[in-house]
Amino acid sequence: MDNKALFTSLYAVCQQAVAELSGEPSEQYGDSAKRMIESMNLIEKHGRGLEPIVTGFTATYHHFDFDPLVPGNGYRSLVKVVRSCIFHIIYKGRYIISNCRSLFFRAPHNATEMEAYCNALCQLRALLYLAQRLLQDNNQGNLYYQEEGCLSQSFVQEYASMHKACFYGRCLGFQFSPSIRPFLQTVIIGLVSFGENYKKHKSAIGVAASSFFTSGKYVVDPELRGTEFERVIQNQDMQFWKSFWNLSETEFISGLASITSPPVRINLTLSVPPVSFMLPLASDPKLSVTISPPVAHCGPGPVHMRLISHKLLEGQNSEELMAFSRVEGTSLSLALNLKLKPNPPSPWLLVHFHGGGFVAQTSKSHENYLKSWSQELTVPILSVDYSLAPEAPFPRALEECFYAYCWALKHCHLLGTTAERVCLAGDSAGGNLCITVAMRAASQGVRVPDGIMVAYPATLLTTYASPSRLLTLIDPMLPLSVLSKCLSAYAGTEAQTSEEGKGKDSSSTAAPGNGTPRSQSTQDQPLHMEEYPDGFQPLRTEQLTDTKMESSPVNRNPYVSPLLAPDSMLKSLPPVHIVACALDAMLDDSVMFARRLKGLNQPVTLCVVEDLPHGFLSLLQLCKETQEASDICVAKIREVFKQGQERTDEDAGRRSGLMGLGLEIQMVKNYLRETDKGTLSRLLKNTAQKDRWQAGREEHTAESPGHNTLELTIAHNRATRVTLLQRERERVS
Repeated sequence: MDNKALFTSLYAVCQQAVAELSGEPSEQYGDSAKRMIESMNLIEKHGRGLEPIVTGFTATYHHFDFDPLVPGNGYRSLVKVVRSCIFHIIYKGRYIISNCRSLFFRAPHNATEMEAYCNALCQLRALLYLAQRLLQDNNQGNLYYQEEGCLSQSFVQEYASMHKACFYGRCLGFQFSPSIRPFLQTVIIGLVSFGENYKKHKSAIGVAASSFFTSGKYVVDPELRGTEFERVIQNQDMQFWKSFWNLSETEFISGLASITSPPVRINLTLSVPPVSFMLPLASDPKLSVTISPPVAHCGPGPVHMRLISHKLLEGQNSEELMAFSRVEGTSLSLALNLKLKPNPPSPWLLVHFHGGGFVAQTSKSHENYLKSWSQELTVPILSVDYSLAPEAPFPRALEECFYAYCWALKHCHLLGTTAERVCLAGDSAGGNLCITVAMRAASQGVRVPDGIMVAYPATLLTTYASPSRLLTLIDPMLPLSVLSKCLSAYAGTEAQTSEEGKGKDSSSTAAPGNGTPRSQSTQDQPLHMEEYPDGFQPLRTEQLTDTKMESSPVNRNPYVSPLLAPDSMLKSLPPVHIVACALDAMLDDSVMFARRLKGLNQPVTLCVVEDLPHGFLSLLQLCKETQEASDICVAKIREVFKQGQERTDEDAGRRSGLMGLGLEIQMVKNYLRETDKGTLSRLLKNTAQKDRWQAGREEHTAESPGHNTLELTIAHNRATRVTLLQRERERVS
């Protein structure tokens, strides 16, 4: 449905609903009917304000795509979210029209639903006004406003003051695939319950246990859930988020993930001591470079990794590898696996860096999809458990990941691989580390990986505003306040947060109307941006915080924000394959990085998956959509591995063809010495005619679809033979 038809349907539904509710139902339902009528009138008003903005973006957002075949950027995403909200409103409005006279119609429930979506549409209208400002002030084709102050700081201030609870209550996850929404609801309920009990217990397990018993109220009261979630994301510190995210590391949750994951023969945790070693230079293997162990912030220390392999491969049961291993889980199954006859080593190796905002999780949280990848690709996977911020900020994680990558190259025979082809893979923060490790490998002169596959990577760790980052207002997986804490922790700075609303009632319930919360006076509101037209203001929260996203030179370091790296560093990268999410706040990071590489004629691909949240790889077994997105990542990794095999086959075919041509030349020379001129002349004439016809026929075959390298080589060789015969005839004559 195009925009004109969509908004026409919205206006019609609003008007029909008001007409239906104004008669008998108005007397029957009283205040609930008035609330629904008021919401419908406001929705129509917001729709008429949004229509020209959406139409304007639709006419221009294609200019910001990676290319015409890969539509995707923050402006498209904002329009998509608005359209999704309107579709939900139309659906619920038609339900009200059809059922408002029914005996079983729940008027209070439907009134609350329409108020929630009215509030959501109001806030989305504000986001589109902010996006308009970005569109006006940015350089042509640029998605980021590349100044730390001005618009970027205004955006942060707006985020801190805008009402967000409506997106985490009844409207939670409306923009995502329907199969994702129950999971998001479970996560949000768990998070707000965890936040309620966080200060009451010393251990995360104790908090989680208490949260289980207090979560019921957030199930039955979506408004309370949304309000509490807004309070949590505004005010909780980094230690809270680390504790909550690391719940996925517990035996119970990781055990559930293991049940649904394919079995693997090898799942070893390794601890590599901090010892220097030598690697050959890529430019001259006769020379070597010293790889030093990580030392930043924490001093020399072991680097932890996890080796996952679907099959037992040669070298994985060696005593040398066992010397690095740490016992985890039951050792009996591992001992039985190691007694099996190993398979030949794989020619491929996948080195993986996990996500988690640089501050949380380990490879254990990502085992579910890594096991699946190992099975599908039949490849050993080495996942690195790098040190986490804020205890170990930049560059510690980069140093450990680079050291682990070099160690894998040096000791590939222990990992069950010959490492003929090596691919780096990572998601989110791990995607950032994949790119920066490859850049560091090039700068150190060691072998660069043969390719990189990154999912929803963070390539710009600054406070620059972009249209996709406006989605942090509504994203339950990546709110801006949480994102800023992660960036500050990795950079070694702390985001300053002062609770101006401390001591006030934490409720941020917004009344549909002029966009002002019922309990907040106008003089208490923060300064509003000039982007909003007269008569409109977004809903404001009472959970006011003054969040300052402090930026430092570290954030603009090319090894922190590879999007800002100079051309010379980016040109050293191998082929990069990016899989991004259309509804992810980090989408513009992927689009701009892909466009940057494309502008340098670097091999790069970008795939944008629809309707999935940031972190979809960890939801592999959740639904069909996440499985299909993971399959795209697997296909990109396989492409990196297969490219080497195709080149090997091509070289073999070329060498075979050249050998055949050499034999033919030698046979011609031998024949010339034994044949008289007259016989030779007639033979050359017939042979030349026949070979010209054959060469022309095979040239036509080579140009047709489906030709292979060997056919091209044969056609070239026979054409060369004709030329050679002609030259020999001229010489003999």
